Amino acid sequence: MIKWLLAWRYFFKRPISILAVVAVALCVFIVLVVMTVMNGLLRDFKQKNHDYAGDCVIASDSLVGFGYYEDFMDILSQQSFVAAVSPVAKGVGLVHLKQYKWDSGIEIHGIDPLLHSQVTNFSDTLHYQKEKPENAFQPKDAPQLDGCVTGIDVIPLGRRNSDGTYLYHNEPMWLELVISAFPLNIKGGLQRSLDLVSTKSFFYSDDSHSGLVKVDGAVIYIPLEQSQILCGMDSPIKRVSSLHIRFIDGESVESSVAKVHDLWKKFVAQNADKPGGNLFENVRVQSWEQNRRSVIAPMEKEQTMMTMLFLMLGVITVFIVFVVLYMIISHKSKDIGILKSMGAPMSSILGIFQLFSVFIALIGSLIGSVSGWIFLYKINDLEDWLYARHGWQLWDRTVYAIGDIPNQVEPEVLAVIVGSAVLACMVGALVPGLQAARKKPVQSLQVNQL
Repeated sequence: MIKWLLAWRYFFKRPISILAVVAVALCVFIVLVVMTVMNGLLRDFKQKNHDYAGDCVIASDSLVGFGYYEDFMDILSQQSFVAAVSPVAKGVGLVHLKQYKWDSGIEIHGIDPLLHSQVTNFSDTLHYQKEKPENAFQPKDAPQLDGCVTGIDVIPLGRRNSDGTYLYHNEPMWLELVISAFPLNIKGGLQRSLDLVSTKSFFYSDDSHSGLVKVDGAVIYIPLEQSQILCGMDSPIKRVSSLHIRFIDGESVESSVAKVHDLWKKFVAQNADKPGGNLFENVRVQSWEQNRRSVIAPMEKEQTMMTMLFLMLGVITVFIVFVVLYMIISHKSKDIGILKSMGAPMSSILGIFQLFSVFIALIGSLIGSVSGWIFLYKINDLEDWLYARHGWQLWDRTVYAIGDIPNQVEPEVLAVIVGSAVLACMVGALVPGLQAARKKPVQSLQVNQL
């Protein structure tokens, strides 16, 4: 009991303790805010990629794609753990907007909009046909024509405000997009020797806003059959670039992907000798996270680097607590000598100053946590106020696909931060505490110190 009382007394009787509390509170505040925002951005980014890809992706590394996909879709449809499957035919090409004499390189994604919406969140990314994705490729005033859905940032028509919000017309604009692609044969060469480019006009029917910058700024969706024709995947065997799979709710993604992988291996073994069977060599069965790894990994590394940088703040906390404890001990030699002369063991003396450091850590963490939570709660309102008054945003919404700044504090993250603060303070108090505990009473009670 005496240890608690002495530690508490030292904490309140020494004004310099405030310096250590402020240092801990500031570190906890900064780390909590940064980790909450970074974790939220990464979590949202992963969720957007998950929504974009589905649970599992069977994809070819080649633009040629792979055949016999309909047979494998039939096999998957018979599996109890599979909810839906969507084929996608991808290619690269050029788009020309006649009305504005504008050209750009694009990615062509051929899909069945209804199937793709059952596997991914494609229907949620649409603006005009969100409730009826099966009509996504029907131009408003001419449903008999071939329509296309463009990534929200593909066509630069100045439809984005300075604050990042998008402007929409009541109905889709009447735009004719001429899409050109380079059809490849089953061997990877150009399919047609005389006409090297396939060209077809499509009419703008809707936007897709996935929240992924590289997707929204480069992809145009067209009907699956049209994409196969443009990209040369319609003959001699019909091919696709990937199959996207959604598992039923409650099924583990990892175990389900393993089951799909086993089914695929059997399917490849049965069809490897057929024409185009060699294309199976370029096909991989991956979970959504493995498939999107190339875009997720850089952001995870950024989060790791930010974490490492802010962990260095803990070194500052250790140093400040060390200085505070050293100064207190140098002025409390008499108290230490009295305790030692009464038979207090080294562990008790060390325990007093360890408890002192815990008090600093807990009170500083409480102040920093509450301040950080309040700041995060108001961070979006604060950014809106700064933008309205000074035109300043933490992230320029015309560049970054970010809505509100993530501000949900995760209990696990908060617990780790507070635990780290306590540990840092205890480490900072260790050396001064050991120094005090090892002092002999005769050294502490010298006449010149009384």
